[in-house]
Amino acid sequence: MNDLLNDGVDTFEASRHQNDRNEDIEMGIQRPMDFGELGLDDFFKQVQQIEKQYEKLEKLLKKLQDVHEESKAVTKVTAMKAITQRMEKDVDEVSKVARFIKSKIEELDKENLSNRSKTGCGKGSAVDRSRTATAVSLKKKFKDKMSEFQTLRENIHKEYREVVERRVYTVTGNRADGETTDRLIETGDSEQIFQKAIREQGRGQIMDTLAEIQ
Repeated sequence: MNDLLNDGVDTFEASRHQNDRNEDIEMGIQRPMDFGELGLDDFFKQVQQIEKQYEKLEKLLKKLQDVHEESKAVTKVTAMKAITQRMEKDVDEVSKVARFIKSKIEELDKENLSNRSKTGCGKGSAVDRSRTATAVSLKKKFKDKMSEFQTLRENIHKEYREVVERRVYTVTGNRADGETTDRLIETGDSEQIFQKAIREQGRGQIMDTLAEIQ
């Protein structure tokens, strides 16, 4: 979080010093510029708020990955349902945080454009470059996090699908087609089928067969 804030501050300071030198040469004056006068205090507070949401997002993605890994070893229907509910809750929370971050970045963009009407804050000024550079960094980070989230969701779906297919093959000896697999995932019937096989054939035999397939 501090890296992004520091980058924004450094951009502002470097541009400000250049502007001061230009003003000295062209106008013979040097107007003081500070964060409070130029509205950067509030701007960087908003940035800090967004960065805190990124930290929350990072924890949620890690939690989602951990729960997914945990699900691979689960065989009981009730336990699997509980884990699925936890994962759905985490996915919903990630989506909620992502929407919040997106809305805040959009607000910053609008404020950046509006801020250009202030004296000393026009397009290309030190303040404008600092605000723009910071907003660009936030957007890139958002894009990267959403890409990470999408990849994680795809991996979870793919790996769970493979688990269901292996279980169906273990129980029936046949490969399930795509439509059957989708239905089993949607209804949760794959867990019940697997439990029934364990009761009828014995847990040891079923788990040994699964291990061989994997």
